[in-house]
Amino acid sequence: MNYRLRYAAFFLLDSAIVLSAIFMSYWILNPTLNVYSNSLIILSALTLLFSHHIAAFFFHLYDRVWSVASVRELVIIAYAVTISIVVAGIMQSILVGDVYVRVLAITWLLHMILIGGSRFLVRVIKERHTLLRSPKKLTRVLIVGAGTGGTMLLRNLQRHDEDTYFPVCLVDDDLNKQNLKIFDVTVCGTTKDIPRLVEQKQIEEIIIAIPSVGKKGIEHVYESCLGTGAKVKIMPKIEDVMTGQVKVNDIKEVKIEDLLGRDEVKLDMLAISKALTDKTILVTGAGGSIGSEICRQVMKFQPKKLLLLGHGENSIYTIHMELTEAGFNGTELIPVIADVQDRERIFEVVSEHRPDVIYHAAAHKHVPLMEYNPYEAVKNNVFGTKNVAEAAHEFGSTKFVLVSTDKAVNPPNVMGSTKRIAEMVVQDLARRSNTTFAAVRFGNVLGSRGSVVPRFKAQIAAGGPITVTHPDMTRYFMTIPEASRLVLQAGTLARGGEVFVLDMGEPVKIVDLAKNIIRLSGFTEDEIKIEFSGIRPGEKMYEELLNPEEIHEENIFPKIHVGKANCMEHEQLEELLAEVQQLETEDLRKKVVGTANGNWKVNETIL
Repeated sequence: MNYRLRYAAFFLLDSAIVLSAIFMSYWILNPTLNVYSNSLIILSALTLLFSHHIAAFFFHLYDRVWSVASVRELVIIAYAVTISIVVAGIMQSILVGDVYVRVLAITWLLHMILIGGSRFLVRVIKERHTLLRSPKKLTRVLIVGAGTGGTMLLRNLQRHDEDTYFPVCLVDDDLNKQNLKIFDVTVCGTTKDIPRLVEQKQIEEIIIAIPSVGKKGIEHVYESCLGTGAKVKIMPKIEDVMTGQVKVNDIKEVKIEDLLGRDEVKLDMLAISKALTDKTILVTGAGGSIGSEICRQVMKFQPKKLLLLGHGENSIYTIHMELTEAGFNGTELIPVIADVQDRERIFEVVSEHRPDVIYHAAAHKHVPLMEYNPYEAVKNNVFGTKNVAEAAHEFGSTKFVLVSTDKAVNPPNVMGSTKRIAEMVVQDLARRSNTTFAAVRFGNVLGSRGSVVPRFKAQIAAGGPITVTHPDMTRYFMTIPEASRLVLQAGTLARGGEVFVLDMGEPVKIVDLAKNIIRLSGFTEDEIKIEFSGIRPGEKMYEELLNPEEIHEENIFPKIHVGKANCMEHEQLEELLAEVQQLETEDLRKKVVGTANGNWKVNETIL
């Protein structure tokens, strides 16, 4: 039914209800009265009709979607009806000096019953397929959460045009909600009862509808679902639904990121916007996992120009095409093929475009590979950083943020040591430059190139086994978007020489991560075995984020720590960099690892 026909239908229906209701009221109170010859009754009816249509127009009673009506719509009907009754009472008072209160009260009640009932009948008719459909044809679902999220999901599942899900029951840890019904679906227990309910009610899927509880809560619920045999999915965040980014029914599989056991950090988007909007931004390593996500995050703040710098043409082409097709208006995207080790080329790029902010994400990050290739680690991680940082200093960039790693803390390996020396290069420049320099240390980034998650998934796809180096090996983890946002936030917090670190909660055992990925992939540990291969060259059993002497007691920003790590004097640093270029492989390894761990001297005193 089109808009005009729908409007006319409701207009005529309400007209009939309003005109007949007051006559019915008089007849109920005085059955012998000839209501059709009473001029006051007729005038009251016309007044009600006129005032009702004005109120109905004001409250949009004729152009609402009544198939999704709720209590709020009933209240709006009450407002409109009450206004029309009050106007009729005023008219009676003016004409006869009296108000027929009992007549108008009954008329108000009839209006509410008939007008309200007609609207909610539309909803009942619209949902008749839900009431009549056979649950045997649908996926039987248990919903975890009887709050706002669970109610919203349940309501949408019951109204969905496609017969997909049949909500059987809900669970909620709030004891006050037990045995209550929400849209005819009963809250049958708490999360501890999930295994029992899945078996009793033949549940095929479990949908977690409490995303606001945080990742610790989701992890707890997921543990309750293990071993049930039912698929486990999760509802999108309420704020994402409200902002239109996703729909309520956009249910997704539970991912390993949902089981990190901590909530993602919330950042100061206004401060970041002031730093990036209408500015020229350079991202090195823009084709990598972190670099490309930094580019995506930066584009949200509408920079004037974004330089995508990388050594691999395919990766730069991919991110350039992605951002171009995303339709960001007003930002000039410039793909730059360049190697950070090429000092002349880097200076040429920075001189030409004069970026306001530089995010330096280009680096070699694979620990065992860098043990075999220490010169490449030094050239890329140390001298590549030096080239980009000195170009930022030379051409007056406002901010420079180095993407570092938690492996730079007490490093036993070449990769971590070169990243610590790169931090020293940045800290040294911070002491003598108008450019603000800072570094950001990450834990392991889930889903990035070289991370364990893609490798584990590939091993599962091949039928197993999953290989883990050691049963006690632990790492800190964060998501790619979170890591990238932290880089942007560091740029706004930096005052010069800081090392920023996210409070990433408790470290995660790699073997536990492997077990979760096996379960999320729909297998058991009997089907996909876990084997231990031994610690690889240069690996640490446990990672650290900051040395004790680096940590400030108070966070500079919620969940973000900041420290000022020790750094050698400028002359010493220059001597070190000149020396490492002349060393043989083994001596080079010893020198960079020793330097990164503080084994240098000033006036014969160990710092």
